[in-house]
Amino acid sequence: MTASPKRSLLRIAALAPAVLALAIAGCGKKEEAKTAEAPAAAPAAAPKAEPLKVAFAYVGPVGDGGWTFAHDNARKAVEAEFGDKVATSFVEKVPEAADAERVFRDMVGQGNKLIFGTTFGYMEPMLKVATDIKDVKFEHATGYKQADNMRTYDSRTYEGAYMAGVIAGKMTKTNVLGVVGSIPIPEVIRNINAFTLGAQSSNPKVKTKVVWVNEWFNPPKETEAAQSLINGGVDVLMQNTDSSAVLQTAEKNGKYAFGWDSDMTAYGPKAHLASAIINWAPYYIKAVGEALDGSWQGNQHNWWGVKEGAIDIVSIADSVPAETKEAIAKVKAGLKDGSFAIWKGPIVASDGKTVVKKDEVADDKFLSGINFYVKGVEGKLPSSN
Repeated sequence: MTASPKRSLLRIAALAPAVLALAIAGCGKKEEAKTAEAPAAAPAAAPKAEPLKVAFAYVGPVGDGGWTFAHDNARKAVEAEFGDKVATSFVEKVPEAADAERVFRDMVGQGNKLIFGTTFGYMEPMLKVATDIKDVKFEHATGYKQADNMRTYDSRTYEGAYMAGVIAGKMTKTNVLGVVGSIPIPEVIRNINAFTLGAQSSNPKVKTKVVWVNEWFNPPKETEAAQSLINGGVDVLMQNTDSSAVLQTAEKNGKYAFGWDSDMTAYGPKAHLASAIINWAPYYIKAVGEALDGSWQGNQHNWWGVKEGAIDIVSIADSVPAETKEAIAKVKAGLKDGSFAIWKGPIVASDGKTVVKKDEVADDKFLSGINFYVKGVEGKLPSSN
């Protein structure tokens, strides 16, 4: 090999470490650039809030077509309103007895933080559980006992009963009306009286007969009571029970009747004059909203009616005269704006005593304690014990 090629090889050998160093440095810079250019990691998503668990205890089956059906429709309205912010559940056919306490405690154990008890007989069991468990909110329908974490709510069902009475007074031919009563507590007595007062406003000749079944939901007993009233000359019936049995009995006998708590038209379309319904949705949505935003408070009583959208009379039959429908519209408008009062004197009890003086309007305290029949209701009021 000549000297010249040797020198070339030596130069290449000498330059090799420098080239290698530059290559390594270049790679390092590229890696640094890549690191610098990489986007920042997205922040971790905040954990999703757990839904508010809400439970409902029902005295009857959800398919009763009346009281419990209305409550369950309102539960579904809560789900539609709040979506995944809530998780609702229910237990149906919970007896008004010591077993109700077990159900409420089980609901607490399942993590429910808002519990609704939907019948009067749950009052004492619910109050007992509320006293023991302070971090759960309790709502009791139709009751009167409250606590820091328990409040009561009700609907002015007597407003629907009064409007039904206006129709009944006009549609009866025998002037004898009938009511199938559940349990003789002020709520039910108030409805019987309001029905009678409404009927007397359109027909002063009417009388009202009552048969008590002492249960909220017992279709065979309700059927038997309705048939007894029909056999006694009644041609228009109302009920304060939870099934459609009274309307169906009227249908079979060619008489008239009303739906109660829910629209019962389909159960007896020929007999059906109208349905006095309860819409629990406005109140349930309000109560759940307060539990969600932290504004819920105990030791309160809420009593809602036509004014708040909780009571209405719907599906009035075509056979009802136009002037009667107009009268109902006026009553409804008056209840909504406060210009009409059902319990305005003079109101006389069945024993002849004046219970509300002329031009006086009974207050809610009076209405909550009604334990008498008004004039025109026949028979003796039984004890609720």
